[in-house]
Parts: sequence; C-alpha cells; structure tokens
Amino acid sequence: MGDFLKNFSLEGKVAWITGASYGLGLAYAVAFAESGAKIVFNDINQELVDKGLEEYKKRGIEVYGAVCDVTNEEQVQKFVADVKDKVGSIDILVNNAGIIKRIPMHEMTLKEWNQVIDVDLTGPFVCSKAVLPDMMEKRSGKIINACSMMSEFGRETVSAYAAAKGGLKMLTRNICSEYGQYNIQCNAIGPGYIATPQTAPLRKKQEDGSMHPFDRFIRSKTPAQRWGKTEDLMGLAVFLASPASDFINGQVVYIDGGISAYIGQDPSNLDPSKMEFVDEEDAQ
Repeated sequence: MGDFLKNFSLEGKVAWITGASYGLGLAYAVAFAESGAKIVFNDINQELVDKGLEEYKKRGIEVYGAVCDVTNEEQVQKFVADVKDKVGSIDILVNNAGIIKRIPMHEMTLKEWNQVIDVDLTGPFVCSKAVLPDMMEKRSGKIINACSMMSEFGRETVSAYAAAKGGLKMLTRNICSEYGQYNIQCNAIGPGYIATPQTAPLRKKQEDGSMHPFDRFIRSKTPAQRWGKTEDLMGLAVFLASPASDFINGQVVYIDGGISAYIGQDPSNLDPSKMEFVDEEDAQ
C-alpha cells in the first residue's frame, strides 16, 4: 500500500457500530474490518446479538458483541468499559441503531413518540458521551451518526423519526463544535432509499409485471433512477472513519443518488426496461 493510501487504513483501530447485527450496521462493520479495524457491536437482545455473531463468523470476521440498550446510560457505560478491557478503547463510533414508526402524527401516542426520539436521538447522545473521554485523552476519535433524508425533508407519518434525525444533524454539528479542539471529528451519513430485505416489498414487481407505485415514485425522484445498495455506503463510512477525513467535521453527507438535488420527473415517464433492479437476496 502506498503512503497516501495508508490515510484510508483503519489498521489497529477499535470500531463500535451500534445495532450492527444486520443491515447497514453490518455493512459498515464489514467495510471497517476489511480496512483493518477491530469490530465491536451491540444490539437490544441476545437473539439479535447471536444473529450478528453468526453472520460475522460466516464472513471470517472476529468481533466482540454484547447486549446493550443504547438508551440505557448504565448499560452503555458498562459496555464501553468492557470493550476497553477486552478489546481496547474505542477509536470509532458509528451511531447506527435506530427505529421508525410510521404513524400519522395525530394518532401517535406520546409513548410511541418517545420511543423513536430515545433510540434515534438520545441513543447517539448517550453513546457519544460514553466514548468522548477516552477520545479526548488520546486527542483522536471519529464519531459517525446515521442521519437520513428525513434530516432535511418531511414526509407523512414519520414526524418522530424526522424530528429525531433533524436533531441528530444538529447534534453532529455540536459535537464537532465542542470537541474539534481535541482532534475528534463527528460527521454523519445520510442514506437515501437503500435496497434491503426490509424494503424489498416496496420494490417488488406487481403481478401484472408493472413497477410497485412506491418504487416508481422513488426512481422518478432520483437522478440515478435506482435504489442504493449497502455497498454504496461502505466507501464513505471508511473515509469518515479514517485519517483521510481529519479536517472534515460537522458535515452530513447524503448518499442518495442525487435525490436531494433534484425536483423529480413525472413517474409515468420511467421506462422499466432501462431500470436496474435489485433482488431481495442481493440486498444484504
């Protein structure tokens, strides 16, 4: 590896990705591992942790995984202490864990609202707070937050999620402002619409061979005219976790195929024969 490319290496770094048993968190962890990092992850229950451990084992990646609720400060502090003792102090934190509840605002209960805010906004605060002291002492650290298109845009039925992700954008900027003096960088990734098993029903062709209405809608709003793949996020995650991004701080980078820069077109103009489709089995 040339000297310049070493700036993108995560060799010897300890990376904690929250909620990384599957999905985007798993993709970030795999990318970090392939770049040399030691991986630790947590999830909300033992079943999910076991699922993650099995998936990493299949990929030949050695990890440390444990049950930890990101909204429980006592559990988070214990998790960070255990990681420091068993693996090493955390150099990279990805606040990936999140939930969404699609409920019209006037029908959403306060309990449901609080659940989303707690996981999607308070969780990143609790986890970042736990790793900051060691990062400050080392005068080095990377925090990457999982923002969203809803950090910028509103949409029906996602009031709590949009509020949390908008708040996470500002938390990203404030961590930058408060801790940049310690050579700690806090940035965020804002994925667009990504092809995963969870979104597969929205991309499935109809019985008559036509596109799903939501699939057609998203493609009409996206210059790339396709859904993102988990692989599309991996390069940016490694970059933001590496020394190559040491002077980038407080930014939200959207990986959305251009959707945030485009007013969109008439969905009826799309030609499915020219579209790229991702099967559920491929959307890992």
